Amino acid sequence: MWQQNYTPISDSLGLSTLVAALPIFVLLYLIGIRRKPAWIAALSGLFAAIVVAIAAYGMPAATMVSSVAYGAAFGLFPIGWIVYWAIVLYRITVDTGKFEIIKDSIGGLTDDRRLQALLIAFALGAFIEGAAGFGTPVAVAAAMMTGLGFSPFYAAGICLLANTAPVAFGSIGIPIFTLAGITGLPLQELSAWVGRICAPVSLFIPAYLMLVMGGWRALRGVLPAAALCGVAFAGTQFTVSNYIGPQLTDILSSLAAILSLIIVLKVWKPTDTFTLDPSVASATATTLKRHGAGPTLLAWSPYLYLVFFVLLWGNNSIKAFLNQVTVKIPWPGLHNMVERIPPAVATASPYAAEFTFNFFTAAGTACLFATLASMITLRLSPAKYIGVLAATGKQLFLSMVTIASVLGLAFLMNYCGATATLGLAFAATGVLFPFFSALLGWLGVFLTGSDTSANALFGNLQVVAATKLHLDPVLMASANSAGGVMGKMISLQSIAVAAAATSMPPHDEAKLFRFTMRHSIFLASVLGLITVVYAYLL
Repeated sequence: MWQQNYTPISDSLGLSTLVAALPIFVLLYLIGIRRKPAWIAALSGLFAAIVVAIAAYGMPAATMVSSVAYGAAFGLFPIGWIVYWAIVLYRITVDTGKFEIIKDSIGGLTDDRRLQALLIAFALGAFIEGAAGFGTPVAVAAAMMTGLGFSPFYAAGICLLANTAPVAFGSIGIPIFTLAGITGLPLQELSAWVGRICAPVSLFIPAYLMLVMGGWRALRGVLPAAALCGVAFAGTQFTVSNYIGPQLTDILSSLAAILSLIIVLKVWKPTDTFTLDPSVASATATTLKRHGAGPTLLAWSPYLYLVFFVLLWGNNSIKAFLNQVTVKIPWPGLHNMVERIPPAVATASPYAAEFTFNFFTAAGTACLFATLASMITLRLSPAKYIGVLAATGKQLFLSMVTIASVLGLAFLMNYCGATATLGLAFAATGVLFPFFSALLGWLGVFLTGSDTSANALFGNLQVVAATKLHLDPVLMASANSAGGVMGKMISLQSIAVAAAATSMPPHDEAKLFRFTMRHSIFLASVLGLITVVYAYLL
């Protein structure tokens, strides 16, 4: 068994941290400065991580290869699985002409671009995040906004920013369940604290989106709608997370936001006009048409099926039945072949590596069934359905390369000990740890693209550091999940998904990364300050 060493460079945490961070620096340099496509940056970062793992940490080559393969497999299933079928579902609506009706029905509520962004990017995106997660909301919402006349880049940027409020409770609360399972902390307490940290930021995210779209002038014209949307979402998020649990937090919060916007639009309209700048408007926007209730319901049926099947899959009895065929595979050459040592864990112990192949209970499989039901309902022939599958595979090839590479990088850094080195460097901040605790979650989601994965990576480390510093372990673990939501908008997987969904030119991916980076850092810092207030003042 190979034992991890968290200070391999001259037994210095500082020097070891600089070396451990090299793969991250490579990613940032290539995509942020050199403007390389996400898949090139991801593969380069993975290569850097391989060099660091072998040369600096002394990881055996066979163990290194196994950990990369394990991460890549996790990236393709379940993450790539849900992304693929979400895009298939979208392409079915496009190829059958139903997306035009969906677009018209949303645009028909209002022709104001600001309110369309609130309805689609924020409220509808949050609903899909709560039902499916794993990149689905950005893929669906960004594609819809592009169809309404937003440029691919602008639609992707707005949707990535909006997909911050719901991430911690995404996919029926999976990140919180993962955090509870990893740390052994009470599920309800974690849910409550994540809600308390996230709700204050969720309150002003709708207004923040308006400021990004057009400054104070844009916000002033729709302030009542933005304020009501924020209050409805944040208030419900706080209440449900604290008093019900994580499973329905996003779904009920987003429904509250959608209903509040529909109600306010019945009694109020913006008095000003807002026109998209030509640089952020799409030349492909079409004139909206009126459709009857029947055709509109039929057009929305694929997403109604998605909600139905995901909620059905989330039912405990259904999940237990489907889990009977779930297989846990001890990953060859890695399972219990690496030993973690204090302070990353309380006591030295083998590091498990079990790949869970839960084909039938995976959210992507629920989405697959939604595509089959949609094929039947929309009368899409089997031949055309197979054509959609092939076209989607071709469209997402580079995105899948990116996802597999980044997850391979993240798992390699985790198993070689580099992520623990970075975590210990954050813990060494002492009294400032509550602030950096949220940033650690932010870093984890940036690396993995998943709040669930970030909680798995750093959840226990947060507990160990909090105990050493005499802080509340539940609060620090919750800060990991809450801070992680702001890393979602800059993760390479999210950028790759947004680019694929909007057919964005590859060279715009680096531009999109730079656009979201400054907002990501600012909002993550806000969450860090909120955590400090809870830790020391409240």
